[in-house]
Amino acid sequence: MRTALAAVVFLSFSAAPVGVFLVMRRMSLIGDALSHAVLPGAAIGYMAAGLSLPAMGIGGFAAGMLMALLAGLASRFTDLKEDANFAAFYLSSLAIGVTLVSIGKNNVELLHLLFGSVLAVDDTSLRLMGAVAAVTVSALAVMFRPLMLESIDPLFLRAVNGRGGVWHVAFLVLVVMNLVAGFQALGTLMSVGLMMLPAIAARLWAYGMGALMAVAALIALVCGWAGLLFSYYVDIPSGPAIILFCGAFYAFSIFFGARSGIVVRRWKHRHKKLKAA
Repeated sequence: MRTALAAVVFLSFSAAPVGVFLVMRRMSLIGDALSHAVLPGAAIGYMAAGLSLPAMGIGGFAAGMLMALLAGLASRFTDLKEDANFAAFYLSSLAIGVTLVSIGKNNVELLHLLFGSVLAVDDTSLRLMGAVAAVTVSALAVMFRPLMLESIDPLFLRAVNGRGGVWHVAFLVLVVMNLVAGFQALGTLMSVGLMMLPAIAARLWAYGMGALMAVAALIALVCGWAGLLFSYYVDIPSGPAIILFCGAFYAFSIFFGARSGIVVRRWKHRHKKLKAA
């Protein structure tokens, strides 16, 4: 449980801030697509070396980056939008990955790949998550201004030769790295949950990019801690429990978020009407 909590801490402080940028850049579903794209590479690594984290991690990273590259090329040379190409590639990737893993006919290991096991995180996995968290935080500090410019006004960044394409690719590398770090604990199907749900919920509570990233990391940390405790006492899988708590907090935020929750907005609207009267 202590190792699992350490894994949740690392993932919270690296994946959640990346998720905030995905939300700001309107790429939320692309994060989901990349999480599915990791599966074929992880499956090939699994077939070559069993449940070896280095083999599955390298394979997953290579597969995720390959799908991002192919989707980008398809968008550039066809009339299809990038989100449509990502959807096509991730559905194909998911089918290929499940097929490759199921060849071994080991349902337990297939479930481990798809849904993870945060309580089975070992020291090697923890070191990988810590390294990814350190790289992510450092990279976001360096890339913060160009990423913000590309999110808000990509035409201006292009006009001043800001190399928006380079920053976009570097950001996709960070996304894939965090998905690879998270799939050992949460599985390829749920690793994106700790990245996106806290980031989406944070938009209902905070203003400003720095505040959004801090709130998203805090939400991920609290939900991860609560999910671990809940899974321990109720005896259910830890990964789904963590994502369920993230989803429950998102539902709570829809109604009571301090920035734009339904209840808060209605109260502010009513208060303005009373003042006007």
